[in-house]
Amino acid sequence: MNISKEDIIGAVVAADYRAASVFELAGVDFCCNGNRSIETACNEKGIATEDLVRRLQQTLDAPAAVGNIDYASWPPDLLADFIEKKHHRYVTAQVPVIQSLLEKIVRVHGDRHPELAEIKTEFDACAGELTAHMKKEELMLFPFIRKMTVANQAGNHGISAAFGSIRNPINVMIHEHDTEGERFRRIRQLSNGYTVPEDACGTYRAAFATLQAFAEDLHLHIHLENNILFPKSVEMERTR
Repeated sequence: MNISKEDIIGAVVAADYRAASVFELAGVDFCCNGNRSIETACNEKGIATEDLVRRLQQTLDAPAAVGNIDYASWPPDLLADFIEKKHHRYVTAQVPVIQSLLEKIVRVHGDRHPELAEIKTEFDACAGELTAHMKKEELMLFPFIRKMTVANQAGNHGISAAFGSIRNPINVMIHEHDTEGERFRRIRQLSNGYTVPEDACGTYRAAFATLQAFAEDLHLHIHLENNILFPKSVEMERTR
């Protein structure tokens, strides 16, 4: 894959997820704001475009690790199943764990680290909104994507949905992704990149490590939807 400054970030990561780590290290959002060109993102961040393109090319030219997953080759219904069973279940399992850890460290360390209360407020808001967001996908959007995939494979192009074009719920989901992406940018800033202070206890370290892992999973989760599943679904609707 030859990388150029005009390439769209989300499309690059969709083609080879190894590019995500390069964008992540450069502080370039590849999931919620993946619809920009590399050059545009670099200009916004004050990054040398040529350097980032070179690093991307070096990363993607290296031999791929065994087990590197080509999500872009998956049909939409399989991708929806994977997102729901892996990422949605991960969110559901980890939210109460992180909330409990944050509650403890706010209580014990909040006086010396007032930013912890802000982090907890941001995460609690994320937990509520993300839970509702996933339910909308599980009950409305993903079932229709599965139905449309099966119908298209069978040559049945007459199916319709109460919400009209699939672009309508997808636009809502993307807007909600943007909101959560902004929340986690704020959490990252408040936590100094999930860096624990010298007086941090074990619970403090566990809270930040778990919070960082949650953010990383959410980045992949949103990327799979914004940059692969949603474009595939819109294209599937267009061609039926």
